[in-house]
Amino acid sequence: MTAVTARPVDVANRLRPVLLHLNRHLRREVHASGVSAGQLSLLGLISGNPGIGIAELASREGMSMPSVCTHVDRLEASGLVTRRQAERDRRRVDLEVTAEGERVLKVIRNKRTAWLSAQLSTLPGADLAAVDAAIAPLEALLAHAE
Repeated sequence: MTAVTARPVDVANRLRPVLLHLNRHLRREVHASGVSAGQLSLLGLISGNPGIGIAELASREGMSMPSVCTHVDRLEASGLVTRRQAERDRRRVDLEVTAEGERVLKVIRNKRTAWLSAQLSTLPGADLAAVDAAIAPLEALLAHAE
């Protein structure tokens, strides 16, 4: 008996709506924080890369610099991000997440993890193991996309 090989396009057509739906649920956990999903993404990137500049932030997120500046302005006004002039290049501004910004990130991550954990806990053991086994190949896809 020959195993049926899945075609990438068929897997993509089944996987895409699942990922979009999961993402929609996870985004809902952001709304109570007063931070938009786009701002949260930037906040997480700044947190992981202290001192990152606007240009690099825009490049990594695939956004325009004016759009990133608008988001960063709002994050700064909310006390979640600080800007400081770079010592190595006075024309550059380095971004850092404040203690409050780190607190907001932690709260949102905890809410998202709790929601996802609750959903995963409803799966039978074999299905949970299958989801767990799929994580490494999905991470590899992301590594190739960057």
